Amino acid sequence: MKRLKTLTLACAAAALAVTSLSAQARDFRLGLITPAQHLWSTEAEAFAQTVHERSNGEHSVSVFPAQQLGNEAQMVQQLQTGALDMAFLTIAEISNRIPDFGALYAPYLVDDVNHAARLLRSEAAAELLELMPEGVGLVGLGYGMVGMRQVLSRSPIESAADFRGQRLRITPFEPIRDFYTATGAAPAPMPLLEVYDALANGQVDAIDMDFDSILILKFHEQAQNLLISNHMMFPMVGVVSGRVWRELSEQDRELFETAMAEHLDNVLSGFEAMDAAQEEEIRALDINIVEADAEFFADAIAQWEGIWAPKAPMLETLRAEADRLRDE
Repeated sequence: MKRLKTLTLACAAAALAVTSLSAQARDFRLGLITPAQHLWSTEAEAFAQTVHERSNGEHSVSVFPAQQLGNEAQMVQQLQTGALDMAFLTIAEISNRIPDFGALYAPYLVDDVNHAARLLRSEAAAELLELMPEGVGLVGLGYGMVGMRQVLSRSPIESAADFRGQRLRITPFEPIRDFYTATGAAPAPMPLLEVYDALANGQVDAIDMDFDSILILKFHEQAQNLLISNHMMFPMVGVVSGRVWRELSEQDRELFETAMAEHLDNVLSGFEAMDAAQEEEIRALDINIVEADAEFFADAIAQWEGIWAPKAPMLETLRAEADRLRDE
């Protein structure tokens, strides 16, 4: 009888545990701005599959690419209220709210995508993530990126003076706006998916863009002049709503943290692997190419530093780490 009672209690406890787990099971939503074929989007889908498998089917993640849930400012608001669970965000909207993140956009902070990836994997970059819960109400779980920034234009840009008066599409955030304003251009914030038509109809004269998006979205069909400058990296951060994070069990937090970190690192590795081939593909196109270095942008860099060095104290730490990594 005692054995039977013990088994009964054990079965009841097991049933309660299963019921509790099932009660917590849910479909999470992850938003991002990139089109479905972009590496961010494909790795978001892979992350969803990993979560489903490692939770033994208890959890699922529905991925909404291509701004289906709104632009990044709107998604941040949804994340803050808990209406959206997770997102892959450019650092743009975060840097508008936490200026220290603007340091990641320092002109010529890094040399290339490999250098950028090493910096984003560093402890110095991880320190920035610790500012997010208090600063914006989100939990940052790691970084991704796209390739280095270039300038694609309808007319040639052969000197810094050629930027003057150019209406130049940017992602809407202050560090990149301040950089192009310093060149004499007129920065024009615009969603990624509107850029092709804007180039076609002359709404913008030039765009700040990476090799990957130029090729995937065929922007080179509407602008045949490319300034290969590698002047900035363009990080992405994987985040979870702070409200949602507080509701997760320790086990689920570990699941999401581990899985997201793995797939964000895949994004870093993916762009490291793709960059050289994409540059070769770009150079094979029938377009005019000019190359630029830090000296080309010397005046703009000096102005940018004057604005951002006081606003983003982490710039000094990140630059020291970038220099250390460069010397390795």
